[in-house]
Amino acid sequence: MSVVGRVNVAGAVARAHRQEWARVLSATVRLTRDLDLAEECVQDAFARAMEAWAESGVPDRPGAWLTTVARNRALDRLRRERVLRQKLPLLVTDEAAPAADETLDDDRLRLIFTCCHPALSRDAQVALTLRLVCGLSTAEVARAYLVAEPAMAARITRAKRKIATARIPYRVPAPEELPARVSAVCEVLHLVFTTGHTAPAGARLVRYDLVDGAVSVARMLRLLLPRDAEVAALLALLLLVDARRDARVGPDGRLLLLPEQDRGRWDGARVAEGTALLGEALRRPPTRWAVQAAIAAVHAESPSWEATDWTEITGLYDVLLTLWPSPVVRLNRAAALGLRDGPAAGLAALEPLLDEPALAGYGYLSAARADFLRRLGRRAEAALAYEEALALTANEVERRFLAERLRSVR
Repeated sequence: MSVVGRVNVAGAVARAHRQEWARVLSATVRLTRDLDLAEECVQDAFARAMEAWAESGVPDRPGAWLTTVARNRALDRLRRERVLRQKLPLLVTDEAAPAADETLDDDRLRLIFTCCHPALSRDAQVALTLRLVCGLSTAEVARAYLVAEPAMAARITRAKRKIATARIPYRVPAPEELPARVSAVCEVLHLVFTTGHTAPAGARLVRYDLVDGAVSVARMLRLLLPRDAEVAALLALLLLVDARRDARVGPDGRLLLLPEQDRGRWDGARVAEGTALLGEALRRPPTRWAVQAAIAAVHAESPSWEATDWTEITGLYDVLLTLWPSPVVRLNRAAALGLRDGPAAGLAALEPLLDEPALAGYGYLSAARADFLRRLGRRAEAALAYEEALALTANEVERRFLAERLRSVR
């Protein structure tokens, strides 16, 4: 096969992985009742696709082809290991349990609610969903969650084992169970969206498969729970942030931060929908998603970067810290403070975060320091901070931006 043909097949497999991973895995889990075995069989199916599609062409329905191959592989394994597997704990498939709405009993929802079961810790819920629902590698999940890869691998393994040993049912919860389960799913979807909004690594700034997947499942949750303020606020946040997607990268592939973005390219329909959802969510006590959405709405409603109300944004971050006292929120508040009161104030607010263990490998902290130092004319210190940010950044679009800034201060 020609080089072009191999590239086309590789591209088709990559697209299928982005679009079909969760559905293929979910269908295979139903058969195996074993997350590890199902994952292994799905990975085998994608590997076989590279060879088979090169010979026979890409099928009209790649997802169906992959599901068939994965399930056949699983059946072979189950036949060979039948005696052994009788002694292993298996996932419970509770097909008789009533779904909230049969039209919404989507494979991704079934899988995500299983991964987000309250028997698992919140960190395990998020990590397992990123790994199984979105198909991220363990390294990508670790990077998204700011932990070491071996620690994340152990966390995912423990979570899978607990699902089997605790007999967690593989289904969408019944209507009366949904409200208690939705907070975990909202956190998962937010992290999936964040991971896609700025990909941890690779040549593209955005992983649209993750962004669109998070928005899609958030819309499903909105249909399941139309009166839930938390779901409304989360969907508002995702829409308001994603509204900027077309303005974030220039025609030359250069990263454009908010001051440089053409606001005429922001998606007005998404801004309007997100603002309406936010108004609905704020009729009840605010959640962290509502406050984050309110911050995004301030940006969306500002006619220009210069007109941005940094006093309001800083105040909203103060509120957010009471609801979600996260080091990343403290970092974002420090950046907003620097834009309100000047770079010296921002730099001073960042100093306490330099000793924060959770931010030790977080490139945005170094990048924020570098920007304030640059604006203060402290070019040598800014250069060191940009070098540190570059060392902690694996996304190529962001790396080019940081390298350009580094050259400017040198």
